[in-house]
Amino acid sequence: MASNPSVAMLSKAIEQQMLQTTEMVEQHLDTEIEKYEKMGGEELENLRERRLESMKKAQLQKQEWLSKGHGEYREIPSEKYFFQEVKESKNVVCHFYRDTTIRCKIVDKHLTILAKKHVETKFIKLNAEKAPFLSERLRIKIIPTMALVKDGKAKDYIVGFDDLGCTDNFTTETLEWRLGCAAIINYSGNLMEPPLQTQKKTITKMAKRTIRRKNNDSDSDDD
Repeated sequence: MASNPSVAMLSKAIEQQMLQTTEMVEQHLDTEIEKYEKMGGEELENLRERRLESMKKAQLQKQEWLSKGHGEYREIPSEKYFFQEVKESKNVVCHFYRDTTIRCKIVDKHLTILAKKHVETKFIKLNAEKAPFLSERLRIKIIPTMALVKDGKAKDYIVGFDDLGCTDNFTTETLEWRLGCAAIINYSGNLMEPPLQTQKKTITKMAKRTIRRKNNDSDSDDD
């Protein structure tokens, strides 16, 4: 059977693209190697010291975060603790939950994972029934709701699962991306591309709503 000319052309084009990419990587590596070879002993030592200093600062920062309760997903007992928690940390994700709401367990699972991964952000949960004043102040009307607090102020909300593809089966990566869009975590992925292609249409609409909703409270009105 004769081969399909279109397939052959496509294969050739892909092969050519891979070769070009490989050449670019090799050129970059050659440039870096040449740069280091030109460095004198003193320059290399200065570079090494700067990197060590940067690593020390990063470690000290991590220790400070851990001392403030970062690195774990935990519950705070009442709303009076909320204000102290958000005061001492720049970025906070607070999950308002209710024991009888099954979807809150789904949120718990994902936030437990993300709390360990993103030590730069504090992850806490609060029983909305034990926080009537705060729930009213932040207009928490749908459970679960995640309040995204930056510099002591609620800047964004994830209300229910609408922003996560409208499914209970959203991935941790999807929630991570959504938090990245709100700049509440240090997200290293591509904010322009949701991690799940099947959710792209829904999530793209969410991203537009997020921009409009910045600095405003949730206006959801049912459970």
